[in-house]
Amino acid sequence: MKVKIRKGLLEYLLQLARDFYPNEFGGFLREKDGIFEEVLIIPRGYFGKESIYFDTWLLPHDENIKGTVHSHPIPSLRPSQADVSFFSKFGGIHIIIAYPFDKKSVKAYNSEGKEVEMEIVE
Repeated sequence: MKVKIRKGLLEYLLQLARDFYPNEFGGFLREKDGIFEEVLIIPRGYFGKESIYFDTWLLPHDENIKGTVHSHPIPSLRPSQADVSFFSKFGGIHIIIAYPFDKKSVKAYNSEGKEVEMEIVE
């Protein structure tokens, strides 16, 4: 399995991770024609140093939401047990961006927490 993400979106996500640091940030990814194109940040989210919380009742019903993204303010790309539990609730693809928030510190995972290949497209 391979996931595709628009280069501009990845650059925006890296900047969001830098802007939220030292806290985590998180959002939901919209896909169009097999490519992640947009991030949706839920209003009134909690973004802490070790966790994030979303009120999923505020998540719109949108069949184009196919994944999630969140940052780790430490240099670890490995999903935690809490991450894998969250992944299993939303299915799809889950991207983790770790400190120092550059293109080398990004990985994608499936809903079981197994790494999947990611392709950056123009």
